[in-house]
Amino acid sequence: MKRHTRWIELSELDGNNRGAQPLTFCRRPRRSRSTIAVFLATALVVFLATSTFAQGDVDFAKANQEFAQGHFKEAITGYEGLVRAGQWSANIFYDLGNAYFRTGNFGRAILNYERALALDRHHPEATANLQIARDEAHALELRPTWPERYLQFASVNQYSIAAAVAFWIAAFCVTALIFARRRSATMITLMLLMLLLFAGAMFAAWQLERGSKGGTLAIVTGRDVQARLATADTANAILALPPGSEIKVLSTRGDWIYATLPNNLRGWIPAKNAEQVRL
Repeated sequence: MKRHTRWIELSELDGNNRGAQPLTFCRRPRRSRSTIAVFLATALVVFLATSTFAQGDVDFAKANQEFAQGHFKEAITGYEGLVRAGQWSANIFYDLGNAYFRTGNFGRAILNYERALALDRHHPEATANLQIARDEAHALELRPTWPERYLQFASVNQYSIAAAVAFWIAAFCVTALIFARRRSATMITLMLLMLLLFAGAMFAAWQLERGSKGGTLAIVTGRDVQARLATADTANAILALPPGSEIKVLSTRGDWIYATLPNNLRGWIPAKNAEQVRL
């Protein structure tokens, strides 16, 4: 026998029994599966990120403890593990440089001090220890160009931010002048100033990026490195490069690097004997 469902309207009589007033039911909205999935995925990402940073703090503290106990090779292993995990900071590179300095590896000490300063150019301890390491290793430095000497009070990132802000302010001024009924002299002046600031900031960023401290800066990490005229160990030597010396990579060919050298020279060195500052 087929069963039929009968719907009964629920009603409620008031105290005087004057009439039936239907009860009102509010249906609660159901959360879609996609919303729940997004919430769970976000929670998982936050949990993993928190766990990663927490583990990084533990590893950093352990490496610092190894350094304090004089276990410099173990400290180097710990710091480099953090670097490979992508947990870069000026302090990690600074501590890694100190550990290499204590082992007498001045080339890698200078490399990591430079990396610390690339992240935080106003790191006084890294600046001081970099100079000490250079003096110990008799490392050679690239000569900055004359624009670099006057533009080094800010970094490439800071100039880039200034250029972006100036560009958008100038764009706003242009838009306002197009739609304005009367053109304001103040708005025109502001637009011109922002365009000049944009051009100047872009020029400064370009000069620093292609200069002695730009993206192609590399540090000699090998010992008894000779820059040569050609890509062969038997080629004539141009310049002896002590550990920690600066070079600017121009191109690569196989296992060799063609680079700008100190004293405005150019030559080839084995790629295994140098590392770029920027990772």
